[in-house]
Amino acid sequence: MIAADSRVDAGQRERGRIAHSAGLMGEDSVSRSYLERGYTLLASRWRTRSGEIDLIMRRGDEYVFVEVKKAARHGYAAERISRRQMDRICNAALEFCAEMAQGLMTLMRFDAALVDQFGRVEVIENAFGAA
Repeated sequence: MIAADSRVDAGQRERGRIAHSAGLMGEDSVSRSYLERGYTLLASRWRTRSGEIDLIMRRGDEYVFVEVKKAARHGYAAERISRRQMDRICNAALEFCAEMAQGLMTLMRFDAALVDQFGRVEVIENAFGAA
């Protein structure tokens, strides 16, 4: 006999797996969108003690740190980016830039890339920055 808790856990794991896959597909769509506009992908899911950055793109001297959010509608996706998450992304970006030749003087931008249920990508440039 299977306990009810194990069925719930299995269901939660399956939903988590599906959400993870959807997130990866969203990041791939966003990455392609930036590549089509002449950016170079430097890293995806870059992790540090401070947090994780979904995508790090570069065009010319500018580094773009992108937070990707997927939801049924772009507005819902935007609402899912919390101030705490923005702060973590900014801190992680500072760690990334500290390794660059120009250090913290590196030209950087923080974008939010929103992916809706149909896979449409909306990029909000300069969506947030360090508080």
